[in-house]
Amino acid sequence: MRITGVEPIDIVILSNGPGEVMTWVKPVVRTLRQLAPKHDRMRISVVLSPCPHASGQEAEILQRYPEVDRVQGAGDFWPFLLRGKTAAEWDWRDRGVVVFLGGDQVYPLVVGKHLGYKTVIYAEWDARWLPWGDRYGVMNATVQTKVSTQYRHKLTVVGDLMCDVPDTLDDRGEMVAHQLPLTPKTELLALMPGSKPNKLKPGVPLICAIADYLHRHRPSVCCVIPVAPSLDLTSLTRFTDPEHNPAVDLMGGPPVTLVVPDAPQALPYLKTESGAKLYLWQPFPAYEVLTQCQLCLTTIGANTAELGALGVPMLVLLPTQQLTAMRSWDGLLGMIVNLPGIGIPLTKLVNRLAIRLIEKTGKRFAWPNLWAKREIVPEFLGPLTGEYLGQTVIDYLEHPEKLERMRQDLRAVRGEPGAAGKLAQMVLEAVNYDNED
Repeated sequence: MRITGVEPIDIVILSNGPGEVMTWVKPVVRTLRQLAPKHDRMRISVVLSPCPHASGQEAEILQRYPEVDRVQGAGDFWPFLLRGKTAAEWDWRDRGVVVFLGGDQVYPLVVGKHLGYKTVIYAEWDARWLPWGDRYGVMNATVQTKVSTQYRHKLTVVGDLMCDVPDTLDDRGEMVAHQLPLTPKTELLALMPGSKPNKLKPGVPLICAIADYLHRHRPSVCCVIPVAPSLDLTSLTRFTDPEHNPAVDLMGGPPVTLVVPDAPQALPYLKTESGAKLYLWQPFPAYEVLTQCQLCLTTIGANTAELGALGVPMLVLLPTQQLTAMRSWDGLLGMIVNLPGIGIPLTKLVNRLAIRLIEKTGKRFAWPNLWAKREIVPEFLGPLTGEYLGQTVIDYLEHPEKLERMRQDLRAVRGEPGAAGKLAQMVLEAVNYDNED
């Protein structure tokens, strides 16, 4: 059956965290509007579910998407999941599709049942609840091969949605040029120490030491810190203070002050004693500035996946100076290493053994290296210093062919763009939507 011009539909997108909102929802809603531009015929609503990594800004970001008609924040999710009713008592059309773009794959099945809608689930690594879901767009054939043959007809390989992120960044260079002191000779370097205290304690002093070294030996480098949305500038600055952060001395962090200029367009920055400036980029997500960087230095985690999807060369840092801070083991071992008295020396021993095992086995942590099953972005494990990493950065900047090779490898491993178009087509096909009147 074909939907005609007098039979409008609802598209209900379920999502959760900041990464999903920017790298999954944005490309999909943009493509849906390109395929079906009339808002009166296709209404797009986004409902957020709780996420431990949420910034609290996801609903605000979604409300700025011109393709989206309605947004409900994560705080009102559970009543919606249980009863199918939103806080604002949205009305629902007779036909529609529930699209999963983040959260738990069971959510679209429950919501689809409440609303009587078809379901389309984007499955990045695993496709779940196959007897009950209608259609699944999966990232690659590996996801497909994990599924029982009786359900494979529900699966379509669409690709990696993160590969479509660069196409959704409009005027990305203009914003950066207005807010950073860039010249044609400037080399832009992003320093990403993480967002959680156990990473920030060693990470912030280390990146300040790197910036300090580069200021003295490569003044053409402009350093920028994409600030995690969960951090305010005062909290970030505390990690540079040895009175609040004992790791400052361990990491060789220089004295630092926070400078907040009066000019409305000027970015705040951390300034080291020798005059190095680390500009603080607070718009989130920071893809506009990251895509302009020659190189990024980052800790392990989701940052490596996002940088890989953007095709931005990176060095991945795993400093080991503060072994006593690495006390996040699970299970019985986690309980033992956190015991008073014996916990700290035992933590040091366990972590030294773990580091030796990592070095011996060549275990990788950066997502692009895991995807490629080889090292395409360098990982640095050990007692890292600002001088050593500063020299490494200069070596890469002086050999741009290394950066270009890394960039090409990242593009190759992330795949071709187009996943958003394929998934959007699946969504429209689920209700036999035809854009012709």
